Amino acid sequence: MITRRGLLGLSGVCAAGVLWSAGLIVAFAAGARPVITPVAVGVAAMLTVPGFAAGILANRRGYQTRQPRRLWRLASWVPPHVPVWAAIAAALTFFGFWLALVLAFVALDGSPRRSGDRYLLVDHDREVVVDRATYERQIDHETQISLAVLGAFAVGGTFLCAARATDHEEA
Repeated sequence: MITRRGLLGLSGVCAAGVLWSAGLIVAFAAGARPVITPVAVGVAAMLTVPGFAAGILANRRGYQTRQPRRLWRLASWVPPHVPVWAAIAAALTFFGFWLALVLAFVALDGSPRRSGDRYLLVDHDREVVVDRATYERQIDHETQISLAVLGAFAVGGTFLCAARATDHEEA
């Protein structure tokens, strides 16, 4: 079992993943490329995955979770000791990543490919030759999708680890 300090530390690491992903999504949307795609997604994954996994395991063991009885009640999804403002902040942040994901998907015109010195967008076996700026923009959209998914998982990891670490019930 992970200690409360360990869970708080992992919650902090996931929070860094939230900030990293959100910052890069904004940067890519603004047309800037502060880091290359493998670094952006790799760092986001390293910050997110351990805390998310620990949060799931700690909550599963600690609360013996089952399916919520009522889907529309916040208390069904959030432990009773967690302040409502924290649950709402997590939900809004999660929704922000979901919105970024949807907007990036909408902006995709195809899969970017290179063939020699030509830049292509491939959509259902149809190839369209595009300029380099359009090609790079499509790569940015693909990166935003990956970062949005990892950012949403980071929100969950932050919330789950912090919720379990701050539970002061007697064992």
